[in-house]
Amino acid sequence: MTSTPRWPTVFFDLDGTLADTIPLIVASYQHAFRTVLGEEVDDARARAWIGRPLLEALLEESPEHGHALDATYREWNLANTAALIQRFDGVPELLEALTAAGVRVAVVTSKRQQTARLALEGVGIDHLVRVVAGLEDTARHKPAPDPLLHGAAALGVDPATCAYVGDATVDLQAARAAGMAAVAVTWGAGEREALAAERPDALVDDVAALRALLLGRAGS
Repeated sequence: MTSTPRWPTVFFDLDGTLADTIPLIVASYQHAFRTVLGEEVDDARARAWIGRPLLEALLEESPEHGHALDATYREWNLANTAALIQRFDGVPELLEALTAAGVRVAVVTSKRQQTARLALEGVGIDHLVRVVAGLEDTARHKPAPDPLLHGAAALGVDPATCAYVGDATVDLQAARAAGMAAVAVTWGAGEREALAAERPDALVDDVAALRALLLGRAGS
């Protein structure tokens, strides 16, 4: 039976959605706070910052030391990306299937472009992503719609014909604000109840369910 993609363009968040970077991010936060402030950060606190621009979150936590935390985080994160980043089973195959079905695949992330591409390369999917909209591309960031609208403009597509897939509440809020369908996944940093409370267009618990959603079947 022939696949009939539900949306012709699908934007994905990166961390916790396409790549299992959560342990890397948490460890990077913990290293930065331990090194700069001599402070221990537990997993729950670190995970709550995921999805937001790094420097913004760090300056909010420590206006005096935010820039030092940012620099320490980035240095350690880059040095340990290859060792700590992991694939989510089925994600490369999902992107390959979307591409084969003619779906435009792109990424909108709060990471910088270079770091995002490094992560995509680390899990073997960089060649499947047409556009990466990163931190430096817009002045405002998720939950504002600007990064998603920038990505749509880069591809020359109407946001209303797109879906955005993410694991954080800010992803769903940004999708709504941009006029895109909002799809939540539960295998990343976000809590299922918090994601459901945003009333996304769809909420899926595994990659197989996401594939079934994005690649519908003829007559379905």
